[in-house]
Amino acid sequence: MQESIKYKILKNIADNPKITQRQLARELDVSLGKANYCLRALIAKGLVKAENFRQSPHKIQYLYKLTPGGLEEKARVTSSFLKQKLREYEEIKAEIEELRKESGQ
Repeated sequence: MQESIKYKILKNIADNPKITQRQLARELDVSLGKANYCLRALIAKGLVKAENFRQSPHKIQYLYKLTPGGLEEKARVTSSFLKQKLREYEEIKAEIEELRKESGQ
């Protein structure tokens, strides 16, 4: 699973434990099947816990919670994701500067 997808799943669950898999798929811009697969992988690793809503008339709705290990993993992937985005930013900034020089601006 890509670090960016893992980061986005853990962040979305931390922000909204009642998020549905369909909403998660939209947030990640992936298919519902991929969202389900990734979520199940995080549950299998013990990073996320899924509980049925006790009073929900829809028994397929779940409340997702990050486990202590999930919170640690979220902190790790957040740091990694930030470093990746900063590298990308610096590369784009350098590319823009090069294009400005080429165009005479």
